Amino acid sequence: MIYSREVEEMCPVKQGVHHGAAEIPCEGKWVKAKEVTDISAFTHGIGWCAPQQGACKLTLNVKEGIIQEALVETIGCSGMTHSAAMASEILPGLTILEALNTDLVCDAINTAMRELFLQIVYGRSQSAFSEDGLAVGAGLEDLGKGLRSQVGTMYGPLKKGPRYLEMAEGYVTGIALDEEDLIIGYQFVNLGKMTDFIKKGDDPNTAWEKSKGQYGRVADAAKIIDPRTDAVIK
Repeated sequence: MIYSREVEEMCPVKQGVHHGAAEIPCEGKWVKAKEVTDISAFTHGIGWCAPQQGACKLTLNVKEGIIQEALVETIGCSGMTHSAAMASEILPGLTILEALNTDLVCDAINTAMRELFLQIVYGRSQSAFSEDGLAVGAGLEDLGKGLRSQVGTMYGPLKKGPRYLEMAEGYVTGIALDEEDLIIGYQFVNLGKMTDFIKKGDDPNTAWEKSKGQYGRVADAAKIIDPRTDAVIK
């Protein structure tokens, strides 16, 4: 340890009362975290890249400082999906401090890791007041049975109005319009279900039909249009 001359010449003054770190809620307990291994938490965070072209939702389940599972969801940047694949291999098994200083390639994933780190070490995690936290595997719950991210994609130019392209239910194949050309519903195909049907032996056309659905007053539509081509379906 090197001290400046000014510090060397100071007279010693004892420190007063010092209670150490403030307690943080950690899986149903109040913990004075001194080491990385004192931390257990399950939480989510959002990150973005420098030009804000893409975003990442990162979910981590940390037990005694070690990342036990990581869910990486990305949107808006094609290259980010490849970085996410790398991150899913890199993160499990690291301490949260190691993960903070790991090159995850993509700015959005790095930013998400930073945001999660802050939540975790300040006791602001989703599982802060959950006794024993959440089981490893809880990271998949947000994806549902089909293990697909919940994605919404909408486009709306002022001149021509809104286009629903992707809903949580699936890929939008048609938007239902009333006599005044207002949207009153939509038709969709759940691509996850369709893929599962094909894997079970259905031919693609049968799987497509079995995976269709609709929402809203589709039956009352004056016309139904394809949101990507504007072709009139009905």
